[in-house]
Amino acid sequence: MVLAACDRPEAPAAPDPVAGEVAFRQCASCHQVGPSARAGFGPQLNGIVGRRAAATADYNYSSALRNSGIVWSDETLAAYIRDPDAAVPGTKMRFLCLGCSDRTVADLLAYLRTL
Repeated sequence: MVLAACDRPEAPAAPDPVAGEVAFRQCASCHQVGPSARAGFGPQLNGIVGRRAAATADYNYSSALRNSGIVWSDETLAAYIRDPDAAVPGTKMRFLCLGCSDRTVADLLAYLRTL
């Protein structure tokens, strides 16, 4: 069977960093990003993708996160965003991404990669 162009399923849209910036508003009560970002209730997140967990000097991380050995990738960040305590038992982060779709997480990660 040959599908006409209009019958072919559309490829999923690429993650959208602009939508991710909007999604980040949930995170902004604890985390800062941008040129003047600093730790607050949570660590600043500039350059988080590819960074070793618990690596910023201006935040007092839990021993669980310091000892996790994690290097933040899309996969490890997505798991942590969805359920921090399952990803790193004993972490201080208490946010649960209730209702976060795979798309929202992908958009958020696309935004974090821009920082």
